[in-house]
Amino acid sequence: MFFRKATENDINSIEELFNDVLTLEEKEPSVGWIRGVYPTRATAESALGRGDLFVQEDGGVLVGAAIINQLQVDVYADAPWEYPAADREVMVLHTLCISPHTRGKGYGKAFAEFYEKYALQNDCPYLRIDTNARNFKARALYKKLGYKEIDIVPCTFNGIDGVQLVLLEKCLK
Repeated sequence: MFFRKATENDINSIEELFNDVLTLEEKEPSVGWIRGVYPTRATAESALGRGDLFVQEDGGVLVGAAIINQLQVDVYADAPWEYPAADREVMVLHTLCISPHTRGKGYGKAFAEFYEKYALQNDCPYLRIDTNARNFKARALYKKLGYKEIDIVPCTFNGIDGVQLVLLEKCLK
């Protein structure tokens, strides 16, 4: 298994990955994403254009994707962060998407570990993540990995109304 920055050649596979998660979401709601709203092909293309889209491969198959950057979403501004870090010291994981066909193989944990190493390599010891309050699997994973839930903020997020957004953080110092 390995991680790398995404290329234009990955966009179709990432869109397929999003669609697999959205199909599961329509059957078993958990992540709070909505087909045609978020995430979309345009989400991946925008991240690719910024150079902050990453993929996870295993055996030549794309099994995960995420956006990793220092862009803190607007609802982060008033959060009661435990670590009042300078923006230049904060790395954020957005839109972590693991293939639902690979459940139980540790890919989510591995991607989070990659994110932490990437943050340290870029001199960002403060990590921030958000997830939908009803995404119990992600919340449990992040807790197991040492992330602390800081707040739950009601908001419209990525074009989706009524989101209860859980804000999480971790310090690697």
